Amino acid sequence: MSTKERIQAELDTLSDEDLEALYALIKQFIQSKRSAKPQNFMAALRGIQIDAPPDFATNLDLYVSGEKRAEPDLH
Repeated sequence: MSTKERIQAELDTLSDEDLEALYALIKQFIQSKRSAKPQNFMAALRGIQIDAPPDFATNLDLYVSGEKRAEPDLH
């Protein structure tokens, strides 16, 4: 028996009131699936914010090795 057939068998046992409530749930489920579009990779990258010193990219090797440390921002 397929999932659709199992669902239909269960639907046949419900009252009209229960069917109305179930219909509202199904509509909510469908709407949430439509609005939950996956974010593309570039949009995700644009959302990344890095809190690092201004010379971080230039001196990455020094920061990684521990020879240079970021000073805390006191502002």
